Amino acid sequence: MTTHGATASSVEREPDADAGDRLASSRLQQLHRAGQAVWLDFIDRRFLENGGLRELVDREALTGVTSNPAIFEKAMGHSDAYEPGIAALLGRATVEALEIYEHEAIADIRAAASGLRAVYDRLDGRDGYVSLEVSPHLAHDTDATIQEARRLHAAVGVPNLMVKVPGTEAGVPAIRQLIQDGININVTLLFSLEAYQSVAIAYLEGLEARVAEGKPIDHVASVASFFVSRIDTLINQKIDMRTGHGDAQAAALLALRGKVAIANAKLAYAWYEELIASDRWQRLATQGAMPQRLLWASTGVKDPACAPTLYVDALIGADTVNTMPPATMDAFRASGTVASTLTRDLHDARNVLDEAQRLNLDLAGVTTFLVEDGVKQFVDAFDALLASVGEKRADILGRVSG
Repeated sequence: MTTHGATASSVEREPDADAGDRLASSRLQQLHRAGQAVWLDFIDRRFLENGGLRELVDREALTGVTSNPAIFEKAMGHSDAYEPGIAALLGRATVEALEIYEHEAIADIRAAASGLRAVYDRLDGRDGYVSLEVSPHLAHDTDATIQEARRLHAAVGVPNLMVKVPGTEAGVPAIRQLIQDGININVTLLFSLEAYQSVAIAYLEGLEARVAEGKPIDHVASVASFFVSRIDTLINQKIDMRTGHGDAQAAALLALRGKVAIANAKLAYAWYEELIASDRWQRLATQGAMPQRLLWASTGVKDPACAPTLYVDALIGADTVNTMPPATMDAFRASGTVASTLTRDLHDARNVLDEAQRLNLDLAGVTTFLVEDGVKQFVDAFDALLASVGEKRADILGRVSG
């Protein structure tokens, strides 16, 4: 049984020997050495077939891939790379858009999992995961989420899959049960400290239930995807609206611009450190439990006034993950700064959140809205995805019949 220490990084710090000097100057590799895993927030058939994932794994220590309905909508809905697979599927059976999407998405997820399997094996399950989301239409249905996650887990059939479950009120008991089932879970759409704490406790409870059943927990993994830039987008809009109307507290408001999301994330990590130092976690760690790492999501910068690497530079710390869209990864590769920043200036982070409350920026209201809006955006993307797959289906059938 593997024992994962509470303070040691849960990802390997050094590159493979055969990677050689080619990794030495990579900023992404330096993040890996600092204990932060780099995941890619992107998936696409052509990218996989052309060796793009393999190159990132081999050359820059990439250790994971995340997907979501919006990513698949862009991939399947705006590329002809999926048409051969759809045509082959239609040649064998009468299938509808949802079945086609799942068939093609699972093919991509399996291909990505295969590309990451060596990482997973080398790190004994501590990393090397690819994530696939349950239908966003189920975000407020606990039982349906559990059944869907079990079904996807079985359908993909690889050990290095993480099923993505939203951290909604209904998602929390689903997460606990799925961890008890031994299914790896990526908890998504976390914006507030309170929501993160709920899913972190659900993870512990799921592990404890497995231990009580005499089941192993040393290969059950989870990440808590804590969203960043979307918070600042809304907070900055509030600040700009008030300062644009001559608010008497304009100077104090402007001082918070672009700082609230990072402060929020830093305090979440501070709570994580307290959790893994607790006796409750230590009892699980002796059974081989792996920490539920915080994963920084929504790390693409939306504000042109901010550096494009802001949400990478400011949130570097051990036992964390940063999942980056390609543009953010390119920007960090070119100009990012690697330093241990996540535990720095915690006093200032608390002051930022205190000031945000004093100035009535309503962070709690913002995070509540963002959960519902995030679900809606994924539902809209999922529906658009199915519509575009349906159009491809009709087009292919039309060509065959014509």
